[in-house]
Formats: sequence, C-alpha cells, structure tokens
Amino acid sequence: MLNELNHVIDYIEEHLVDDLSLEEIANSVRVSDYHLRMVFLYLAGMTLSEYIKNRRLAEANKDLLQGEKVTDVAFKYGYQSMDGFSRAFKKWSGFLPSEVIRKGINKSFPKLSFVITVKGGVSMEFRIEEKPAFNLAGVCKRVPMQFEGVNNEIVKLAMSITEEQRKEMHALKNIEPYEVVNASYDADANFLKEEGDLTHLIGVLTTKDEISGNLARVPVAACTWAIFPNEGPFPSTLQSTMAKVYSEWLPSSNYEVINAPSFSFTKMNPQKKDYAYSEVWIPVRKKD
Repeated sequence: MLNELNHVIDYIEEHLVDDLSLEEIANSVRVSDYHLRMVFLYLAGMTLSEYIKNRRLAEANKDLLQGEKVTDVAFKYGYQSMDGFSRAFKKWSGFLPSEVIRKGINKSFPKLSFVITVKGGVSMEFRIEEKPAFNLAGVCKRVPMQFEGVNNEIVKLAMSITEEQRKEMHALKNIEPYEVVNASYDADANFLKEEGDLTHLIGVLTTKDEISGNLARVPVAACTWAIFPNEGPFPSTLQSTMAKVYSEWLPSSNYEVINAPSFSFTKMNPQKKDYAYSEVWIPVRKKD
C-alpha cells in the first residue's frame, strides 16, 4: 500500500491545477475511494482533500512570488473568485495574497512521501471471519469524532437507553459476537481533524427483521471481517488498536476496508479499574 500511496502523491502533483476527484485518484491505484481515504487519513494525519488544498496553496504562494497576478493564480488553482481564494490563502498562511507579493513572504507545504517505519516490532493479533447479512439494531445519534479519552456524547447516548429498549435489544441479538456493540458509520470527510461528525450506534447484531420503532435498524450486507482482540486500560487500548489497524495493519495487508459500519464491544474487568477486553471488527475485502 505504501507504493500506492506514493503513486497517489505523484498523481496529485501532476494534476494540481486540474479538477481532481477522490474516485479518480483512487482509480489511479486501483483501490476503493473509501479505503484510500481512511488509510491516507491515519497515515498522513490529514484528509486527502486537505492535503491537496495545502499543496495548491503552497504552489500558489510560489507563483505569487514569481510575479503572477492574484486573479490568475486564484483561477489556476480552482477558486471561482478572488475573495474565496484570499480567504482560503489567509486561513492557510496567515497572510493575504497581496501581503505575500508586497513583503516577499514564503510559506511552504512540501510534498509528502510515505516510508516504512518499524515501530517496536509488536505484532497485531487478528482473525478473519465471513459473516452473513445482519441488522444493527439499537439507538444512534450524530456525535463529534474523538480519538482520545471518553466521548461525552456517546456517554449521553448510552445513558438515554430505556429499559424497554434494553429488553428488545437483548431479545434481538442472535448472531456473534452476541454482545452490545458500539458501531460507527457515515463519518464526515474531515473527521480526522475532529471537526466533523459520524453516526454512533449502541446496539446488537441480529438477523431478525422485526424491529420496533423504538430502535434504529441499520442493514449490513454479508462481507468479510477483520477482528482485532485487545486487552488493557480502557479506552486508550481500544483507541490505540483502532489507529494501528488503519496506520499499520491495512497498509501491509492484502485487504482493503469497505464502506460499511465498523464496530467494537468491550467487557470491563471487575478486578481491575478501567481495564477491559475489547474486540474491533472492521469490514474488509481482499484487494484485486
């Protein structure tokens, strides 16, 4: 996957002044746009669209210093108006384009390059399972994305579950892992910067279709699942495992993630405070 990512970077460089689409970029390396977006986010620490925007503005900075007109530079990099370009440029650099020209200010954003880094040689335990189609049945809401610590909006969601909803979920669950799970899906494109939202569902897996209006129903098609057990301080171990799946396991595996809900479940250890066993379930398919 690292070779593919570096090809993506080269492809972007060759088309900085073109109208790029995520689907077009993904097709250049023959992976799904969803997989590319997720892996790029975790490895680069920014969205693909943010990276393209930063590279374009850095090149715009160079063009301004070389004497090109602000209007020409704005349209060259896809902005429909001077005002839109000026606002974006100032947000990125802290200066207006006219100040760059007047003061000779140079702000850079270098082209990325992905390399292999060995991080302690710790292997990840995982297993691959095929699963038939099922429904996620539970309560859900849009919540802000959060990568560390306890997400208070998810805590509020959990506290909102009524006894009636709990009883129905218990009666519905009839497929492994037979646990109450936390599922995430429909993430905003800029979720890695924790500026966007995703839908979070607390519920169960069921093959039953008779689900009352008290619970949300999310159909999940039959697919392959990569499952990552982990044990340690909660929630940091679970969150660290999720990050490693996207930043370490997926780039080196023969699988790509598909656009379907991922989920996890957690069993707290009654003998150790804030210590738990968890499993992370990621929907995947083998690469072509």
